[in-house]
Amino acid sequence: MKKIKLVLIVILMAASGLSGAQTKLKNPFGLVYGNAITENITGKVNIYPVTYKLNGINIAANVYTPAGYNAAQKYPAVVVAHPNGGIKEQTAGLYAQGLAGLGYITIVADAAYQGASGGEPRHTDKPFYRTEDIRGMADFISQYAGVDAGRLGVLGICGGGGYTLKAAQSDKRFKAVATLSMFNSGEVRRNGFQNAQMSTIQERLKKASDARAQEAAGGKITYAGVASITDEEIEKIPTDLYREGYQYYYRSHAHPNSTFLYTMSSMLDLMTWDAAERMDLINQPLLMMAGSKADTKYMTDEAFPKATNAKSKELFIIDGATHIQSYWKPEYVNVALAKLNTFFNKNL
Repeated sequence: MKKIKLVLIVILMAASGLSGAQTKLKNPFGLVYGNAITENITGKVNIYPVTYKLNGINIAANVYTPAGYNAAQKYPAVVVAHPNGGIKEQTAGLYAQGLAGLGYITIVADAAYQGASGGEPRHTDKPFYRTEDIRGMADFISQYAGVDAGRLGVLGICGGGGYTLKAAQSDKRFKAVATLSMFNSGEVRRNGFQNAQMSTIQERLKKASDARAQEAAGGKITYAGVASITDEEIEKIPTDLYREGYQYYYRSHAHPNSTFLYTMSSMLDLMTWDAAERMDLINQPLLMMAGSKADTKYMTDEAFPKATNAKSKELFIIDGATHIQSYWKPEYVNVALAKLNTFFNKNL
């Protein structure tokens, strides 16, 4: 018991007291999570905005370096993939900063066609691109000064978790694979959240097909998703994921680059894709984390048993956490970071 308490104290210190929400864009790096870095100080965890090309598109990313970082030394590194609708300045940045506080060089990038990254049409959300984003981060960080490319891990959060599973199936540069609150974007776009739209699959595929035809003919781009929402509308949402999600993205951790919109034509790709397919190709150590109260936990539960060839695997439950609460609540973030540190320290 004393050992567990000591680990949590170390995590709390290393994560620089991660807590609360930074709701206004006063942060010079645009970060909107609590206790985010506001300036680079020698000897501390620092952040470096970078850009690079991926398939001809400009990608905007942040690299976090550990306290006392020395480019002449070698460090393990972790790629962090952000949630659907999310960007690098929100929860993915929070976890990247926390892991940097524990000694890892980390990178988090805005997905192509989203956030501050380039690509047209905006808000295109296709699994191939999102998987390439993760590989692109690996390309960049493997060449970064001080990174030991042989000790590269990956963490995917929410939708980024589903895309991380897919990236790790083929990209063996990732020596350890972790997900948090994994969201299977293909399954949900196809079947609806909690399989509530099974009866309308063909109808929605027709809408996506029509949207593609309209784009090809030079017409306007049709978008799915929610652009804005009132407090009253948020309160009436029955599921924790969307009620707390809209509160997080549009209120407490809002950022102008973050949006729930995606092109309707993206559904053609999303609805025929599934994060849990070919899980048998993952032969790296695998850690999948989910909150005990997360209404998305069923997606982790579905995917985890299919990783039959993982070198080792663990399903870790964060007691009391909902999906969105694992993004920012200190009591859950610190538990997740402690587990990630144990996992990556063992396998990297």
